Amino acid sequence: MTVDPTRIDIPVYDGIDELDAVGPLEVLRSAVAAGADLDIRLVTRLPARQVTGTFGLRLEPDGVFEPGAAGVVILPGGGWATKADRGTWGEVRRGDLLPLLAACAEAGALMASVCTGAMLLAHAGVIGERPATTHHAAREDLFATGARVLDERVVDDGDLVTAAGVTSGIDLALHLVERIVGPAAADAAARRMEHTRVPAYMADGIS
Repeated sequence: MTVDPTRIDIPVYDGIDELDAVGPLEVLRSAVAAGADLDIRLVTRLPARQVTGTFGLRLEPDGVFEPGAAGVVILPGGGWATKADRGTWGEVRRGDLLPLLAACAEAGALMASVCTGAMLLAHAGVIGERPATTHHAAREDLFATGARVLDERVVDDGDLVTAAGVTSGIDLALHLVERIVGPAAADAAARRMEHTRVPAYMADGIS
């Protein structure tokens, strides 16, 4: 399977923090509405009619997660701090999603996370000792995996882009729009949302 650089998959699962997924989804699909050539999909590991978030929002997935198909994969978090069975903590413990994430990275996808979605990437072996960020409640756990944890809202390390807690997913998605489509598209999406853009920390020192 050939990676499609215009396809962005957001894997969802029961217990995600809704805004971790919906924030980036709105930014990215607003870029599509403005003319960007992108295909944004909510996907699940197995076929599912719906996924229920931490606060009860029901999401209808677009399809099944296919490693190696999407050029960008964005992992939402949720449930890590409370060690909830439904959410990131439970997904890491079960481990079913982790090999799929590793396969995506190996296929050349840009791997991204919002909030404690970084813990999924870390336990899948995607982050390793690279610079990354996550929700403040999980920073010590991310550090324990070997990552160089930064106190930044969005950290760009090339094919790994991580965001801190919840609302920073909007900043991550705007940054991805800038990278993939261009700064004018990102500025337009931010204006529509009345959101002040926060520049990403560029781990390679390039701003």
